[in-house]
Amino acid sequence: MADSTAGDEGQRRSRARHEWETDKAAPVAEASGGAEPTGPPAATRWLSPEEREAWVANSAIMISLPAALDARMQRETQLTFFEYMVLSVLSEEPARTLQMSDLAARTSASLSRLSHVVGRLEKRGLLTRARIPGPGRRTNTTLTEAGFDEVVAAAPGHVAAVREYLMDELKPHELATLRRIGAAVDAAIKRGKPDPASGTSGPGSS
Repeated sequence: MADSTAGDEGQRRSRARHEWETDKAAPVAEASGGAEPTGPPAATRWLSPEEREAWVANSAIMISLPAALDARMQRETQLTFFEYMVLSVLSEEPARTLQMSDLAARTSASLSRLSHVVGRLEKRGLLTRARIPGPGRRTNTTLTEAGFDEVVAAAPGHVAAVREYLMDELKPHELATLRRIGAAVDAAIKRGKPDPASGTSGPGSS
């Protein structure tokens, strides 16, 4: 029995060490895209316990919240959360129109993803696309009356979900902090990667 217990304990320690080493190696693999390092590795700035707790808590916003909003939107309407965001952005624009590249930037989407979704919404009569005259491949997207009616009908349920899952859980003074955090993260992401609107298309497109 003692030998069996010792063996089990040894296996647990071995698994724990393997998981710890895997967790440490993961950021390096992600940063290099899985490629073999070509030079001396940079010193890793590991998260402090306080930073790790904040990061894990924030994961609920990044992962669980969009999924919950999408599931609720699809239960209550004929739209996905992303489709709603596309229609909502257009509804707030003059003439309810935006160039595709601008719409991609406003919805944080690649042009390829946006084109697929816009094509689906166009088939449903919720928006239209029109080529912009002149040089380059530029396209305007316009919300139709049917699309405007759709987003107006979906808006109350969306706002109710945002309040239930987020806003009503915060104290008034926390709203300014949330706004500051969101703006800081958005700015950091924009500094570190290309404009999402240019992710899959060449110069002058859409």
